[in-house]
Amino acid sequence: MSRNWAYLLLTGSALFWSGNFVIGRAFASDIAPLTISYLRWSLALLCLLPFSVLTLIRQWPIIRAHWGRLLFMGVFGVAGFNTLAYLGLSYTTATNALLINSFIPILIILLSRIYPGTPIRLVQLLGIVISSLGVILLVAKGSLDNLLAFRINRGDLWVLTAAFVWAVYSISLRWRPLELSASAFLTVTMIVGVAVLSPIYWFNWLDEPAFVVTTPNLLAIAYVALFASLGAFLCWNQGVKMIGADTAGQFIHLMPVFGTIMAIAFLGERLAWFHLVGAAAIGSGIYLSLRKSQTRPRSSSG
Repeated sequence: MSRNWAYLLLTGSALFWSGNFVIGRAFASDIAPLTISYLRWSLALLCLLPFSVLTLIRQWPIIRAHWGRLLFMGVFGVAGFNTLAYLGLSYTTATNALLINSFIPILIILLSRIYPGTPIRLVQLLGIVISSLGVILLVAKGSLDNLLAFRINRGDLWVLTAAFVWAVYSISLRWRPLELSASAFLTVTMIVGVAVLSPIYWFNWLDEPAFVVTTPNLLAIAYVALFASLGAFLCWNQGVKMIGADTAGQFIHLMPVFGTIMAIAFLGERLAWFHLVGAAAIGSGIYLSLRKSQTRPRSSSG
């Protein structure tokens, strides 16, 4: 598969996850954080399991040999990140969450240096800076006053923790068993995630209100299960495997762009100059970083 195909997969992940942040905030008062996380992954697992069960049986020796790694990835990538992100969206705006989430590429690169790997290249750092400036321009809506008015709250801290967890998960993909198929890997990590969330949900350790069955609530769960879970994770895991976590992380910067487009399309918000300039800066930063990548990082082998 070509690098262009990897770029397309990672762009798809950013698109699906942008919708996840918008829905997570829009339904924060209707669906509790742990509830949406648990129902999301349970439904996604039920949809995926019939198609992957035979592969799981066939590749069980591989799973058993690497159960420790898979357990770690399931806890961080499935149970951890999403639950923390939804907790954050209960206390902060989607805009704040998307801004904080845009620091994931920087976290990935910084954390990657803990393990011996490719040093941070100047052009890569320049691309991150340009993309980050585009994100800041978007969330500040072109106004310095809006940027200065930005304040950290409890929700922002939850989202920041979620970003750190996702960075750790993305880096850990370098140790994903190469011989394990994409569907089997996703199914195993989803089983781990659901298993971790199940007792917390069913015993209601967080004292959350019961899920109310309404058409909008069911549609929200369906989206985050099918698109933000199955679709996005399959695209992300494969994209990281192909080009490495450092490079793949740049695509997180597309989320504020997609989030703005969704707000204009579905919420009736107006297109402004800073949307265009911000999107152009983000795209330029990603292109600069990717265009100068000469070799495939060793971290992509997982």
